Order: sequence, then structure tokens, then C-alpha cells
Amino acid sequence: MKGTNLGEFEELVLLVVVARPEDAYSVAIARTILEVSNRKVVHSVVHASLNRLNKKGFVTSEMKEGTAERGGRSKRVYKVTAAGMRALEDVKAQRDKLWNMISPAGLVKVYG
Repeated sequence: MKGTNLGEFEELVLLVVVARPEDAYSVAIARTILEVSNRKVVHSVVHASLNRLNKKGFVTSEMKEGTAERGGRSKRVYKVTAAGMRALEDVKAQRDKLWNMISPAGLVKVYG
């Protein structure tokens, strides 16, 4: 289906949404990506990715009430959909197949 492939950054964002459902808003997503990958992320890029994932039907969102930690400001929290989970599972299966095609001896030849 056209337009439903996951880009590499979209995959990271979607994985964070799944891994941290209670904390799946743009600032926390960017912070988690930085912690895990040491990749500094601009919040507007996370927003753009979340918007694309929403248009693809991979996430939904809702506004949550503000907290004292955020100065009372509300935040948009994202949840993965069944289609989003299937997309992640498909990507993982593809990557696993490719990794399984590489023999340990082949890695030694390349990096040894």
C-alpha cells in the first residue's frame, strides 16, 4: 500500500510510542531517542514524524491535562494503533531476515 512504509526516523518514533505509552508526547519522545541513540532531535522533527504516522493510521492522539511539572500546560499524547503495530512487526521481520542472511564468517571477512 502506497504511503504506509516506515522511514527510519518514523520507526524510532513509533518504537518509543510503544515502549513508553504513558510518556508518548513529543518532548519525551525526543528525549528518549537522545538517551537511546545519542541522536539529538529537534522537537519540530518529532512533530512532523508524528503527523505523518497519524496520517498513515499508525498512531492516534489525545490531549491530556496539564501537570505542575509542565506549568499547567496540556500535552498531546500518542498511542500506537493496530496498523502501527503491524508496520513495526513487518519492519522487524524484514530486518531479522536480512540479519539472518549474514553468516558470522561473512562479518569476519568484512570487519576482520
